[in-house]
Amino acid sequence: MSENVVHLHKPTDPPAPETAPTVLTVVPDAPPARPVPLWVRSGRAVKTAATHESTRATVRAAARHSLYTLNGGRIVARRAWDGRTGSRYERMIRAAEAAGNLEAAEEWEERLQRFRAARHHRRMDLLHSPVEAAKGVAVGAGMSIGVLVALGVVMALNTSHVGDVITPLTATIDFIALLIRIVQVVWGPALSIGPFLALLALWSVGRKQHAAPSWALPANVRSDEGEPITPSIVVKALRDLGVPALARAIKEMGDAGASMLGPIRIAGCGVEVDVTLPSGVSTNEVQGKRRKLAENLTRHEHEVFITIPQAARTVRLWVADSGALDEPIGPSPLVTDDTMTADYAKGRAPWGQDLRGDAAALGLYQRHLLITGLSNQGKTVALRSLALWLALDKSVQFLMGDLKGVGDWAMFDGLATTLIQGPTDEHVIQVTEMVEGAVGEMNRRIQAPPGTVFPPVIVLVDEAQVAFMCPAKDAEKRPYGGSKANSRYFMAVRKIHNQGRAVNVLMWQGTQDPTNENLPKLVREGAHTRASLALGTESQARMALGDKAVDGGAAPNLLRPGLDRGTLVVASDGVTIPAGQSSITVRTHYIDDDAAEAIIDRAKALRDGVTTLHAIEREEEHDPLVDIAAVIGDAPRVRTKDVLARLAARNADAYGGWSFIDLKGVLDDAGAKPYKSDGVMVVARDQVARALANRDNEDSACVDG
Repeated sequence: MSENVVHLHKPTDPPAPETAPTVLTVVPDAPPARPVPLWVRSGRAVKTAATHESTRATVRAAARHSLYTLNGGRIVARRAWDGRTGSRYERMIRAAEAAGNLEAAEEWEERLQRFRAARHHRRMDLLHSPVEAAKGVAVGAGMSIGVLVALGVVMALNTSHVGDVITPLTATIDFIALLIRIVQVVWGPALSIGPFLALLALWSVGRKQHAAPSWALPANVRSDEGEPITPSIVVKALRDLGVPALARAIKEMGDAGASMLGPIRIAGCGVEVDVTLPSGVSTNEVQGKRRKLAENLTRHEHEVFITIPQAARTVRLWVADSGALDEPIGPSPLVTDDTMTADYAKGRAPWGQDLRGDAAALGLYQRHLLITGLSNQGKTVALRSLALWLALDKSVQFLMGDLKGVGDWAMFDGLATTLIQGPTDEHVIQVTEMVEGAVGEMNRRIQAPPGTVFPPVIVLVDEAQVAFMCPAKDAEKRPYGGSKANSRYFMAVRKIHNQGRAVNVLMWQGTQDPTNENLPKLVREGAHTRASLALGTESQARMALGDKAVDGGAAPNLLRPGLDRGTLVVASDGVTIPAGQSSITVRTHYIDDDAAEAIIDRAKALRDGVTTLHAIEREEEHDPLVDIAAVIGDAPRVRTKDVLARLAARNADAYGGWSFIDLKGVLDDAGAKPYKSDGVMVVARDQVARALANRDNEDSACVDG
């Protein structure tokens, strides 16, 4: 039987030799912290109390209400002084002189003379007024006593009591005594309360005018983001603009500085005001400080636009309501009105809204077009919306090259005569030959008899910078890109710019990030309508719109990339621009791909079937009859003019110089003569197909024989 051993004490044997002894290090206690002096603690407490938000709010409130009362008294005193003296007229005279407006100064001087003459007349009247007042009091008292006595006589006769004769007079004396007693009772408290009421009235005037420094005002007043535009705010913003001559003139004007301003008019989602600058201040000095002026008006830079109206020494300010330009505009009428049609010659394309909120419509008749801007700012959508509207005019033909090739223009397949999509050099070659074909059609039209009317042909190239930068060369070593005299795309565009307008062959281009290399000077200056989205620099803005527009206030470089997507600065006589301005800012409607396809479906319903060419045939051998059948497509009949235009677009080298006689000769030989339909010469699809079938049968018979 085992025994359990219970150890009553812990073992005290030393550790085994192989176990290293434990070394204990004694760390002395840290010295006690030195006590913080009383004056330091008191200073910290005072600082904490002084900087506490409650203390600051209390100080602000005390300063605010004290200054309300003090400045309210100053305002009331100033008003009283202005009402009793000619200081108001003198200020207006000084303001007119400072502004260089001598006619206004003379007018105010005449008013001052009339005021002084009237005041002198009133003062002369005061010399005679005491005597006349004494006479009036005596006469009034006598008449009053007489009336009261007469009334007492009537009462005495009625009551047969003689004492009633003085009853009305006694009652009047008692009433006067009562009024005196009331005044005696009220007079003491009124003397005590009166000063407080006066201070309260002065405080009320100061509070309404916010007559205190900004730091002392309440938080909701001190945060002046988006405050309404008033004359005093505009004048103060101009004074603090940093133009010494302007600041000096406004200080000399004093309170009459608002005389520089015309009426502040509501203009769309903002207000508009004309500012006549004082002598010695030029308009470009104000234009160059747009950001500072916007901040002085408590607006962002993009919410203030400065333009130059017709009046000399005048700038026109348009100031948006705070945040209004960040709100989207409504849908395009092309989307909301499915009955809308287009008229190339007389109509205007609904493009968007100007800053006033009015509809901005663009005339396209015989105007070459250029739209540029940074990437992903809405260039293609803005250009496409114009083409969508014009597609609703069934007389318009489109030759399209999309050098991006991501499907932005795919909905025009079946409506455009030619549609080339892709970014490669081969696509640039195809687009170049398409434009050269349009040059051939233009030359044919120019040689037509005078008075001939031609349907419009729109040659549209999106991402045209790809064509200008293309390094490819043809067999004769002529470059397709570039801006030299042998550059094929450049020269084709220049030829259309030079003569195409007269015969309704128009060039539309969209480009990105313009430079002298990807948008040559002669090409950009050949466009009648020039529009720009957001750009990076002022030099690019000048490339896009021209020096005149930029000098007149156009500033696409100040648009915000991304935030102002779809906003264009337009320089064109095809859009209504306010008098005296050289450009207008338009916020374009956004039309997405689905809506664009619906619009194109409506446009196709207005037309005969169109076979769209997706490549330009460049084979040296060509069959005119086969090509004629190809350009007719599925349409039952096509006008001879259109057949010639489509042939030129298909193969400029072979058909660019064709006339009606050449076409008629080929069709006559094939037995498919053109004929008149509704007064115009047309080519019938069935006749051409029959001629081709007969020719094939004849060829087969010859082979069999």
